[in-house]
Amino acid sequence: MGNLLSAHSISKSYSSRFLFSDVSLHVHDQEKLGIIGPNGSGKSTLLKILSGEELADEGDVLLRKGKRIYYVPQQDDFNRNQTPLEIVLQADSDFEESDAKRALSKLGFEQFNQPIGELSGGWRKRVSLAIGIAKNADIILLDEPTNHLDVEAMIWLENYINKTPIAFIFVTHDRSFLENCASRILELASTYPDGFFEVAGNYSEFVRRKEAFLLSQEAMQSALANKVRRDTAWLRQGIQGRQTRNKTQVQDAASRRAELRSLSLRNESKSRTASIEFDSVGRKTNRLIAGFNISKQLGGKQLFQNLDIELTPGKRCGIVGSNGSGKTTLLRVLGKALEPDEGSVKWADNLKIIYSSQERETVDPKITLEEALCPIGEMVDYRGSRIHVSGWADRFLFSKSQLKTLVGSLSGGEQARVCIARLMLQPADVLFLDEPTNDLDIPTLQVLEETILEFQGAVVLITHDRFLLERVATTFIELDGKGNAKEQEDYEKLYFNSKHVEEDKSITKVIKERQKTQAKKLTYKLQQEFNQMESTISSKETELESLERILESINPVHQHQEHADVCMKIATMQQEVQALYDRWAELESMQS
Repeated sequence: MGNLLSAHSISKSYSSRFLFSDVSLHVHDQEKLGIIGPNGSGKSTLLKILSGEELADEGDVLLRKGKRIYYVPQQDDFNRNQTPLEIVLQADSDFEESDAKRALSKLGFEQFNQPIGELSGGWRKRVSLAIGIAKNADIILLDEPTNHLDVEAMIWLENYINKTPIAFIFVTHDRSFLENCASRILELASTYPDGFFEVAGNYSEFVRRKEAFLLSQEAMQSALANKVRRDTAWLRQGIQGRQTRNKTQVQDAASRRAELRSLSLRNESKSRTASIEFDSVGRKTNRLIAGFNISKQLGGKQLFQNLDIELTPGKRCGIVGSNGSGKTTLLRVLGKALEPDEGSVKWADNLKIIYSSQERETVDPKITLEEALCPIGEMVDYRGSRIHVSGWADRFLFSKSQLKTLVGSLSGGEQARVCIARLMLQPADVLFLDEPTNDLDIPTLQVLEETILEFQGAVVLITHDRFLLERVATTFIELDGKGNAKEQEDYEKLYFNSKHVEEDKSITKVIKERQKTQAKKLTYKLQQEFNQMESTISSKETELESLERILESINPVHQHQEHADVCMKIATMQQEVQALYDRWAELESMQS
């Protein structure tokens, strides 16, 4: 099977922001390649470089002669008054009307002249794909294709990708989509020696292979750390010992220390995840919100009627239905933003609600990250504690050096973490989460799942992420788009077909097994201490080496008091360093 597209040693950075370096990949005919990675790792940029939308700083991208490539961005910029037919014709002056209609027909369109502003996100995505079909593309590149799609549209897209005999490359955080579509997965992350990791197979296979690799890398670090400790003990032999040291052994010890530092940083980046924890009020009231026989119409369309719902602490309700069926409207009725047409909603006294909309709160792109996280002063109030803004930023994987960065220059996922950080400062009885997963990377999604599961209040959740929905929801309200609404607890009885349910469950099983092996043995503070231990020891040993050089320059006969003082400092410093090594070993054993 020949290479359809090849990238050789490509690198990219923006001013002082480094994205990736020396990445190589090959795409074969009809292959389905999924690209994943942490927010800000350069996934969308890599996709644009492969499509020719942007240039790499270094390296080459080669497309097989005579082949065509088409890039579909996260958000389209279609004129809402134009029709699908007009949009496809406008995309290329060489298109004939018959070509455009044929392409649209292949994607399920029967009417070509409805204004696109009236279409759902799923049908708008089909218009984007129709342009690629009309261009006879051999590779279609999709950036976050499932964002804002309902489940029916996602299942349609999965079937389309699997059945269409061309190659697809897609950037996504949707684990079910990766499981059902990807034949190969590439992750961009600083966790890996080359900056990326590649596995042939779907998402569950990727998780298995990644886990095996990371466990071997952790074992390598542990073995190397033991060697470095032995090196350190040998290097600390007295002055007589230093005079007889083998120069090669000293160089080898220095090399092992540098290798350990690099390995520690990679493993540390693997364990770093956003620290998301919503502050529950802990109210003892059993009934938080109760809706009785509620109904609502919008624009003459009956969205739901005769619906009874009760929210209690610990209940996590997923609202499902096609786009336009009224999911967000129901959320707003329960959250006091809209009045029901019929029926009534009762709320517990002084109820505190956090509402995260699809658009999230608007953060001024012209302010700095520091101002966004902490609008006043340098401290935030969280759960009765005062936390410095740099420490608060660190919880969401932002470094101190990023605090002066403008919000507008952050990636979509980084901006999503900013919004979550701001929401977490508000105590709540009920969380209303409307598409909270958009733009979040997979590690952050996993933390969000755990946070929702641990939240003591009630949660109402709208999400296109089937994996998250199946894992966290205790009950579901299904809106059928025809005005009917019903509550049920069985995920399999929803309109997902059994094939997808079984595939999603297989991912759930793999992830749960992986999380068992990665169960957190350290608290947040202990993990921070462990992560910083290598640099702390290195700093102390630098001070020790400086004292030893001073000692060598002192004449013990003529400067006996000064010599004695420095010897005393060296002995104290050696004890401190040894204590740090002992503590390092203790923390390491707690993680095993």
